[in-house]
Amino acid sequence: MTEFEPNERQQQLIDSTDGLHLVDAGAGTGKTFTVTRRYANIVEQSDVTPEDVLLVTFTNNAAAEMKERIVGNCRYGMREFADAPIQTFHSLCHDILEEHGHAAPTHLDIEDRITGSTRLIEDELVEGALFREFIGRFSDTHPEYDEFFRALSDPSELLDLINQLAAKGVFPTEDGWYRDGERHLDGDFDAFERYFEAMNEPRNGGHKQSLLRSKLGRYGRNKCYLPEAPKKPAVRGSGKHVPEDLARWAFEEERTDLKAFVHDVYHAYLTFALRRNYLNFGFLQLFAFVVLCENHQLRDEVAFEYVMIDEFQDSSEIQFKLALLLAGTNNICVVGDWKQSIYSFQYADVDNVVEFETRLDRFIEQLNDDHERVSFPSRPITTIELVENYRSTQEILDFSEHALRVPAASRDDVDTEAIDDRLVSLQSNADHENTTIEAIQSDEEQVAVLAKIQEIVTGEGYRVEAENGDLRQPEYGDITVLTRTRDFGRELLGTAEECGLPMAYEGGIELFRTDQAKLLLAWLRILDTNADRGWATVLERAGYTLDEIDHLLDTEEYPTDMVAFREKLHDLETLGGVARRVFARYGYDGPRADVVLHTIQSVHDSTTLTRGDLIRFIERGIESGSTHDVHTGAGTNSVTVQTIHATKGLEYPIVILANMNSGRFPPSGGGSDVISYEDPIGLRQRKVYSADANELPHVYDNWRADVLKNCLPREYDEERRLLYVAITRAQSHVVFSAGEDPNTFIDELPVEVESVDPELTEIGREDTDGSTLRVEMPVSAGPRSHTPHTLMRDDAFEGVEEGRGTEFGTRVHDFAEAYALGEDVDPASDDEETVERFIDGLDGKLLVEEDVYLPLSIDGEQVTISGVVDLVHVLPDRIEIVDYKTDRGRHAEAEYRKQLSVYYHVAEDVYPDRDISASILYTETGGRQEIEPLSIDELRGLVTETGRT
Repeated sequence: MTEFEPNERQQQLIDSTDGLHLVDAGAGTGKTFTVTRRYANIVEQSDVTPEDVLLVTFTNNAAAEMKERIVGNCRYGMREFADAPIQTFHSLCHDILEEHGHAAPTHLDIEDRITGSTRLIEDELVEGALFREFIGRFSDTHPEYDEFFRALSDPSELLDLINQLAAKGVFPTEDGWYRDGERHLDGDFDAFERYFEAMNEPRNGGHKQSLLRSKLGRYGRNKCYLPEAPKKPAVRGSGKHVPEDLARWAFEEERTDLKAFVHDVYHAYLTFALRRNYLNFGFLQLFAFVVLCENHQLRDEVAFEYVMIDEFQDSSEIQFKLALLLAGTNNICVVGDWKQSIYSFQYADVDNVVEFETRLDRFIEQLNDDHERVSFPSRPITTIELVENYRSTQEILDFSEHALRVPAASRDDVDTEAIDDRLVSLQSNADHENTTIEAIQSDEEQVAVLAKIQEIVTGEGYRVEAENGDLRQPEYGDITVLTRTRDFGRELLGTAEECGLPMAYEGGIELFRTDQAKLLLAWLRILDTNADRGWATVLERAGYTLDEIDHLLDTEEYPTDMVAFREKLHDLETLGGVARRVFARYGYDGPRADVVLHTIQSVHDSTTLTRGDLIRFIERGIESGSTHDVHTGAGTNSVTVQTIHATKGLEYPIVILANMNSGRFPPSGGGSDVISYEDPIGLRQRKVYSADANELPHVYDNWRADVLKNCLPREYDEERRLLYVAITRAQSHVVFSAGEDPNTFIDELPVEVESVDPELTEIGREDTDGSTLRVEMPVSAGPRSHTPHTLMRDDAFEGVEEGRGTEFGTRVHDFAEAYALGEDVDPASDDEETVERFIDGLDGKLLVEEDVYLPLSIDGEQVTISGVVDLVHVLPDRIEIVDYKTDRGRHAEAEYRKQLSVYYHVAEDVYPDRDISASILYTETGGRQEIEPLSIDELRGLVTETGRT
């Protein structure tokens, strides 16, 4: 697909600007290209401006990318789009509350207000610490709920329940539940009964017992029920199915006290958060929804003429309803792919796409039950299916469909008929059908994966498509290893480091299991109680043997330098000062240390936790494996390792899907939360405390919860969708790998599994380039993200005579990229000849079209400026950044200075030991102008100023 030629169905969507549209945009079908063209087409209408069109994305980076693309296809410049509503649901709700929502809590009978200084808590670890502080106080002041707390092994799990209910649209008022919230908590017996009957149907034409009766064969196993619980024969019955009245018997349970407990915790936590002057993402949406429901005049004022929602399969129920409240007309377009809905743990609801028409009608009816809030008609709905795939070969696309149909476990009963009914097959636009799909199995799976990587990059059996369309030998950077969970990838990275194979892990890490966090914890323990556990860690880090450590712990005659360091730490007044001094002692100054410091400092600043409390906070993080995003850069030619969730939206020539083992993919089921919410059974309690039964106080299992759980199918559909997403990341080749116990997926997929005895050889590092222009810290998921262009004034480009237009500039840049990459291209203009001569004169390594990410901290908020550098010239002693400009004058040089300053500071971080220069190459004259970079503080000022204008 070229940038200028939409296919027939893409063009249909681009031209279909008015009315309700449901778009099935399969993997690799050019969704972003089409959505941004459609947006540009809408705002090109004479009576429509960017302020009239809401475009919702699910990340700030996606919003920034869409703005860049739209600017290139319409009459507006980046300045006009600075405040355009192209944003996430969270930032949209933030804007609504900031301007109109100060009194929103009063609608839930909370006196506190949302103020201009109310903080957004984005870090789950920080909020977890705040919630623990809250729930500790709540339990102390509410003795009437002691029995519930005795049943909870970890009261902090209630935070997950609160966030889930908020995403569902269930909110508490002081004396009850907002609107129809309690209906959700009670559940829907009719819907449950349909599940029950399907599960209770005898199999094999009535000759084999029902799946439900089979599952209830484990009823009571390793359980301790209250004496009044029914015995196993009463639950299972004596025939091929369980008694029909079991459905109502199990479903109907007295839950008044349970709902009161959850209500009071929920309402009290909302109040606590507001009094502490913070909100989380779920509460942003909660209060924005309430304001839009209650303030009819405001809703009319802020309504948009056009609403477009990208990645609709990732939306929650409340987000669907928010979209309806914000739509002033029926010009609504939702774009998604049910096959790629993999974020239910973040409260995404695939039924928003799968049951779009049904939900649309039901949500409109609910919103209009006491006042007409949605006045537009819900029909007709135009469905458009994007089916031309620009990523993968046809063989991969055809194979990926099997992922949606194969069972995930021996007891998994796949409804293939329902899947086939809604499955839209994709058609490849690939130039080459050079595909290998294979599977390997080895008792040494990690070694087998690395050996396969070596085979791919050195052997003759694999080829990938080059920039010029020809086939070439794969490189390390063409390969990604995907896993369902993080542990295997972490271990694989260690094995790769031992043999010198270039590999980097991308995505979340277990932050408190890093060396940085463990050493900080050790010194905090020493400062707090002079604990042996702390001394043992720092002595081991210093190289002492176990016998020597035992002796020092017994005598407390610690090394003089360590005692002196402890006293220096004692003199420091802040936790941040302690952390910085510890990291400086051990030479930790990279992204991991920065994130550990930022997280610990945030927890300390946001809570009243003591040093001892913080020690226990870190200990819990180690125990639970709490993750946090830390990106360390994969290098320009390194294998990337990441989870399937982290790779959504990306693509690679070669995908290795590893750890396809039982209990790993799907993960083995752990214990569910004690108190949980699930459709259609509502709010339930898995364990209960009783001091009356048999005169023995005890936490008992709830037999009803166990039966209900067995009546509902396990959510394997999402595991199948994860498998589908992993396969469709591949352009040319897919390799599955398993260890001793392959999972059901690999057994059922139509691929032959080869048992291998791997041989792995050490390789040298000199063949790889481990540097990239990527310096990252955790990026705010809130409303702020920038590109260098958002910092530039558009009026510097206005009124310029004899300009040659963006199309000419694009051609020159495309030529420059192709020529620097060694492709066989000839210059077609004087400007391109200038570029050719310039590149021919360079004798260092060339990095072309490099992505850059510059994190800034502004008023305590993390803001990232991201962009693309035209050319980086890497020399042994210096780095030259070059940006091509086709301008005929130097009228915009001051604005270009801002752009190149961003690139300069990123390069300075990546190459700290080399001199950095940044310059503009004016392609018309061949003149090269070096710029004096703005300081980091000056860039911060520009970002702040941009946020005000």
